[in-house]
Amino acid sequence: MKLIAPKGRVIVKVDLESKNFHTFADGTKIKLERQYDNFNMRYVKPVNAIVVNGIGVTEGSDILIHHNATHDTYRIFNYQAPTKEASSDIKYYSIPEQECFLWREKGGSTWNTLHNYVTALRIFKPYTGFMEGIEPDQIKNKLYITSGELNGNVCDTVKSADYQIIYQGDDGKEESIIRLRHYENEDNTREEIIAIDHGLTKLVKTGEYLVGVTKSDAKKLN
Repeated sequence: MKLIAPKGRVIVKVDLESKNFHTFADGTKIKLERQYDNFNMRYVKPVNAIVVNGIGVTEGSDILIHHNATHDTYRIFNYQAPTKEASSDIKYYSIPEQECFLWREKGGSTWNTLHNYVTALRIFKPYTGFMEGIEPDQIKNKLYITSGELNGNVCDTVKSADYQIIYQGDDGKEESIIRLRHYENEDNTREEIIAIDHGLTKLVKTGEYLVGVTKSDAKKLN
């Protein structure tokens, strides 16, 4: 029996344990008990999924979903009950399309945005004094856009627009992508980009300000 997604939904399968491991450079793998060491559900909950049907992308594609999308509210309980997979950590869900953020072809390396989302990097002002080891300061409510029509611009955003997707990379290590909402060619009350900051864009492009996901990985644009 093939699962078919109704309008506005996408059916995915998720390995609920896929995020609970870390692989070192030598191939050694250890288990991470995420649910006990952090109250940030974006860090704890799995977001890597595989498309079964819907959303207009190839079946079997990788997809990154909302961290609350694996709640039992969306779970499909009566599919393939007799199979071995049904008793494993792999579960099936029918989730709203707006809870799907990025996708890529199976085996691909480039993440593509879905719906009205764009990707971005946070902006940091480096310390320029005489002391060593001082971390840069994050510029709040401003993001450097890395996809879509505003790609390459620093933009003012609404508060808390930078949703950090924390997912499991192909190498078994944790990775992150920042996403926010932007509606091209339409007005929408959920728009999260307010304006373009040309002055700060110039400072980022000249390397005077840094970009990254966290202070530890912030660096000059080029």
